[in-house]
Amino acid sequence: MGIYDDVVEVTRRTMVLFFVVDTSGSMNGAKIGTVNSAIEEIVPELKDISEENADAMIKVATLTFSSGAKWINEPISAETFRWNYLNAQGVTDLGKAFDELNDKLSRNAYMGDISGSFAPVIFLMSDGEPTDNYMDSLEVLRENNWFKKAIKVAVAIGKDANKRVLSEFTGNPEAVITVHSPEALKKWIQFVSVTASQIGSRSANATGGQSAPVTGEQTEKPKSKINLTKQEEFIREIKAQEAAEAEDWDDFDDGGIQW
Repeated sequence: MGIYDDVVEVTRRTMVLFFVVDTSGSMNGAKIGTVNSAIEEIVPELKDISEENADAMIKVATLTFSSGAKWINEPISAETFRWNYLNAQGVTDLGKAFDELNDKLSRNAYMGDISGSFAPVIFLMSDGEPTDNYMDSLEVLRENNWFKKAIKVAVAIGKDANKRVLSEFTGNPEAVITVHSPEALKKWIQFVSVTASQIGSRSANATGGQSAPVTGEQTEKPKSKINLTKQEEFIREIKAQEAAEAEDWDDFDDGGIQW
């Protein structure tokens, strides 16, 4: 018997990063172009995070919504993921995207990895107003246990984005980031993708806290570093980033932007 015969390889769990992207007609031009370039550029960094993580393999899935909702790719390991450039046209059927998320956030679908799964990261990007009855679909999605435990974040792109709707999705207005320029959108896509993946793919908070949402009487007690959920830890990172940098770039809504 060799000295390495009793070594057992530890199987890593998975953590899925869901990009949920508005590809309606109002996203055409600078907005969808920035989304495409920002995510394409961040793929190597997601690969590095996944390869260096002893706890989890990061997978990436992409869902778009315009006139209906469509999965561009099911969860693919960050090591082999390649971004497919998106085009923008149609209306804003956000409720259809919520229906698709609810269907796939299941052990019978995208959360059924044999080695087990961490709660996912769901990153929603939109620049407008839903054109369907999204609220009924959101109510159903809110009852999904994977959705309840997920890190949820949204980027409101430009002045016409409905931040109230995005706050309803994240459950917290502090998890909604508003951007008004291509530079800001690119920066935040990359910051959110990397930071949320780092937090979401850990077995527990860096502070040693629990990974399930804090509920019940715990919400009425002062929060310490010990009992932060992953969502709360991520919001802290957002607030710190917002405080560190002030936006002074050209506005998406200022018709002078050229690409």
